[in-house]
Amino acid sequence: MSHVLAIDQGTTSSRAIIFDADLRPCGSAQTEFPQHFPRAGWVEHDARDLWSSTAATCRAAIEKCGNPRIEAIGITNQRETVVVWDRTTGKPVHNAIVWQDRRTAAFCRKLEEAGHGEMISARTGLLIDPYFSATKLKWILDNVDGVRARAEAGNLAFGTVDSWLIWNLTGGKAHVTDATNAARTMLYDIHKGRWSTTICDLFDIPSAMLPEVRDCAADFGTTRADLFGRPIPITGVAGDQQAATVGQACFQPGMIKSTYGTGCFALLNTGDRPVASTQRLLTTIAYQLDGKPTYALEGSIFIAGAVVQWLRDGLKIIRNAAETQPLAETADPSQQVILVPAFTGLGAPYWSPDSRGAIYGLTRNSGPAELARAALESVGFQTRDLLEAMNADWTPRGETALRVDGGMSASDFAMQFLADILGAQVDRPKVLETTALGAAWLAGQGSGIYPDAEGFAKNWALDRSFSPAMDDRDRQSRYDAWRRAVKATMSL
Repeated sequence: MSHVLAIDQGTTSSRAIIFDADLRPCGSAQTEFPQHFPRAGWVEHDARDLWSSTAATCRAAIEKCGNPRIEAIGITNQRETVVVWDRTTGKPVHNAIVWQDRRTAAFCRKLEEAGHGEMISARTGLLIDPYFSATKLKWILDNVDGVRARAEAGNLAFGTVDSWLIWNLTGGKAHVTDATNAARTMLYDIHKGRWSTTICDLFDIPSAMLPEVRDCAADFGTTRADLFGRPIPITGVAGDQQAATVGQACFQPGMIKSTYGTGCFALLNTGDRPVASTQRLLTTIAYQLDGKPTYALEGSIFIAGAVVQWLRDGLKIIRNAAETQPLAETADPSQQVILVPAFTGLGAPYWSPDSRGAIYGLTRNSGPAELARAALESVGFQTRDLLEAMNADWTPRGETALRVDGGMSASDFAMQFLADILGAQVDRPKVLETTALGAAWLAGQGSGIYPDAEGFAKNWALDRSFSPAMDDRDRQSRYDAWRRAVKATMSL
């Protein structure tokens, strides 16, 4: 039987999952890697950890699956994270600067004040924010000794994590990316389908550093024979949230998915028409096949599953994520503690990079249970922020359920509160690892192993549907309190 290897390189861990010819997972492996926080608001990875952990999990997954014949590889990855490396040695010139990093906030404000926001948004669909790759890349060029001269001489390569992995997988033979990752750099014109020379000139970024952009299902090169016993073609690539959109089979305009990993990201398929947001959402590429982009509105929340990690690693009130739900269920219902998890600023629709986390409504009786409940509820509140904005930009066409995935979607408590605070149906699929599933389908579809989009969509299977059970008045009262807490946080 034909098998596909899906690489899912995330913010806190690297995973590899083997899918069989029927898109069923048959083996997987996962490993965490260190996070680096050099200063407040700075987040980095050692790019070598991203590669070594990916290679190790791939080998482990293949072994667990009984060493099947892998016909194709699909890659999905944390987006916006920046890696710059030497084309000859393959060595990174600096730690990877992670999407959560806020070090370029002051520079972003200067760009806004100089009036560049409208031009950048018109071309890229993005707002000026440290979240995206462009200002991180400029920071490396401007602050690491000798890097700019080496880049201008054509000796350095830039890439998001997909490009970095492909470079290593192919032994330096392929410097490529796909349209979804390119669309997150703030350097790519999503309408013309090419790097914007205007924006590259604005940031003083040498075009020779940039990878070639391809469809999501395309030829991205072939792996070195020594890695997995024989060369394997890489035929599918998409940024993690776009891969999840594909994995959730959101192929029709109006369909929406929300992924709960380190952050939370909701994407609404708008078809072949890019919709300019009036609500500070992002216009982006959902996927691109046969040279034709499908667009989406996206809302990005920086802290979702990471708030549970904070309960574990920061407050040390839980030992593992699974303890959060039973702890939250014991919370005093008379207390309304609100946690605004702006640890690295607020994302959509606020885009407040300087905001920091705050807790409201504490009493003498507040304890770990109330904080755990507030942490889980914060994800539901933030998701409603996104959907309210999306509904203002896009007129809903009938009742559309929110399809959810990612680690936190396994929590019945969190998903029921999500349905309650949204006043809408929430559908959880049987396969929660939809990000890897989307990458696998792109690779297999590109290789002729898997069916087309219509056939893939028919195989989407529901695990559980959550319906709202909260009183309308209570729902609005709770959400109004959240909005007041966010406003107060932004004013601190």
